[in-house]
Amino acid sequence: MAMQAARRANVRLPPEVNRILYVRNLPYKITAEEMYDIFGKYGAIRQIRMGTTAESKGTAYIVYEDIFDAKNACDHLSGFNVCNRYLVVLYYNPNRTFKKQDAKKKQENLEKMKAKFGVSTDDKK
Repeated sequence: MAMQAARRANVRLPPEVNRILYVRNLPYKITAEEMYDIFGKYGAIRQIRMGTTAESKGTAYIVYEDIFDAKNACDHLSGFNVCNRYLVVLYYNPNRTFKKQDAKKKQENLEKMKAKFGVSTDDKK
């Protein structure tokens, strides 16, 4: 075990590699137990968060204890067939996740500022 840890210490992972995986295209009926069976084969899992709303159904976040286990799972499970659905396994990227929300908030703030200062962007005069 110490030899394996020493070998890992010398490995440089790409910057996008993360302990958190984002999984899309999951069957809606998949259970938490089935998720642990599939993803647990690659290492200890700290947490699995499955989507429950209309927009997030069929997605999940899997948090591994170890970054190397997450990389191994991502490498092996991307494209894995579960109930005739091919899993899309990506590394969690907070910037990508919140971009849509940020854009919506910025647009709302812009509209408020326009109303506050009486600014119109209509080209009609």
